[in-house]
Amino acid sequence: MYRTHTCGELRIADVQKEVTLAGWVQRTRKMGGMTFVDIRDRYGITQLVFNNEVNEELCEKANKLGREFVIQVVGTVMERSSKNKNIPTGEVEIIVKDLVVLNASETPPFTIEDETDGGDELRMQYRYLDLRRTPVRANLELRHKLSFETRRFLDDQRFLEVETPVLIKSTPEGARDFVVPSRMNPGEFYALPQSPQVFKQLLMVSGFDRYFQIVKCFRDEDLRADRQPEFTQIDCEMCFVNQEDVLNTFEGLTKHLFKHLKNIDLTEDFIRMPYSDAMKFYGSDKPDIRFGMKFVELKDLTTDRNFVVFDSVEYVGGICAEGCATYTRKQIDALTDFVKRPQVGAKGLVWVKCEADGTLKSSVDKFYSQEDLKAWAERFGAKPGDLMLILAGEEKKTQKALCELRLEMGSQLGLRDKNVFAPLWVVDFPLLEWDEDAKRFFAMHHPFTAPKPEDIALLDTDPGKIRANAYDLVINGVELGGGSIRIHDSKLQHKMFEILGFTPEQAEAQFGFLMNAFKFGAPPHGGIAFGLDRFVSILAGLDSIRDCIAFPKNNSGRDVMIDAPSSIDNAQLDELCLSINPIQK
Repeated sequence: MYRTHTCGELRIADVQKEVTLAGWVQRTRKMGGMTFVDIRDRYGITQLVFNNEVNEELCEKANKLGREFVIQVVGTVMERSSKNKNIPTGEVEIIVKDLVVLNASETPPFTIEDETDGGDELRMQYRYLDLRRTPVRANLELRHKLSFETRRFLDDQRFLEVETPVLIKSTPEGARDFVVPSRMNPGEFYALPQSPQVFKQLLMVSGFDRYFQIVKCFRDEDLRADRQPEFTQIDCEMCFVNQEDVLNTFEGLTKHLFKHLKNIDLTEDFIRMPYSDAMKFYGSDKPDIRFGMKFVELKDLTTDRNFVVFDSVEYVGGICAEGCATYTRKQIDALTDFVKRPQVGAKGLVWVKCEADGTLKSSVDKFYSQEDLKAWAERFGAKPGDLMLILAGEEKKTQKALCELRLEMGSQLGLRDKNVFAPLWVVDFPLLEWDEDAKRFFAMHHPFTAPKPEDIALLDTDPGKIRANAYDLVINGVELGGGSIRIHDSKLQHKMFEILGFTPEQAEAQFGFLMNAFKFGAPPHGGIAFGLDRFVSILAGLDSIRDCIAFPKNNSGRDVMIDAPSSIDNAQLDELCLSINPIQK
């Protein structure tokens, strides 16, 4: 055997045992006639001791070890004189009597420590080395446990795990597809699935009333911290359910995962927040409710005071930051610069300080009297010591900017603690959204989302006002999952395709197989998909899902470790009946 124990296994009860360990050299330290080597594997670190007076040749061999050498040692477990309370094996050490170098290592391009000196791109290039670091490994262990506990919970709820195809038909809705040419069908292409949506609906038609799958999905989108071209979903569907059934089941899964992975009891029912309230009070369909600072609208209190900025706009609103009247002019100017950033989009910032003596000081107090400002403060519920921050402009754009300002203030005030979790369901989304450029409606979720039964009559009169039977799970401002009750009636589905601008021929070409299936007794059904990567990242307190994926892509969608994507040779192109057009600069 290469080892009798792992490097994280030995304890004080093992003293005097002869053991064999194998692993990587973390570091070496020479102190007088003694050499100390830390040996590491996935399970932990153990200190090795070499004594020059006992075995000079063996000690000299240990002195030649470099970082990341793969070694095997045989020795006796002894109690350490200077214990290390920071590691589980810190009470013992191994007095080595035999050392074998299994493989030497070049000097790594960055230090393989919890706090490394390697930048993101370098660590991605040598990801197999980055994965040796404890924090990265811990993220993947958490991912494993989340997948395991998800399967355990859903199995207890009588769900069946069913695999669906990876090579499917391309559809025009949603994000851009990754496509795969077919050699056996020249000129035709598969698509990689953005989700198993139509297949899980077909499984419901087939009578598999509770399906789930931990599945890879693919979307050819621009990347950001919570997005990768390939990602993993916990994909689920249920028959004979309404929205409440789905929410209760997967609220249960969420509570189960928090309990078993973080030992956190989420005892309260999750808040149900209508989409309209999320936008009105937070400017986002994924509000962070760990802290207050809800939006307050002021348009009716600000007009007809000869302040053209407020008089000429559609929307005036703001937030109240408790205890921030002490903000200096420099700090407020920095907030003004923040809201003027292109990614935020505001043109300026108005502020009002509630002084300790009850007076109000503002950047616009030459336009508004103390009585006016007191009416604002009353609307905000502001107290002495508070700071009101106000933006104005077109409603949606200003609410978006106000959302960014609210989050920035939450961060500055330490209100976005990663160890505090505030879940909620956002419900009653609009079914459709109008695209002014295309002059048509698009599905806000996907074309199979059912409208609220009480809104179906609006399909013929005012489609833009229809609410969807859809829901998103949001935790700490992150959308962890979303789903809907599906359309199971062929006539209603055809009507939806018509509103979305599909001709009957286009609908038949894209989704004829699903429509045909619905003719044979489709049950009412609905489901949800959680982003597994996002779920892991929020539990681990990460800022990016890249850190919980074994081999992620960079922000350009490249795998810099294996240099993908890459060109292919002409013989492969010929087999696929493809040619490459010159790149247009």
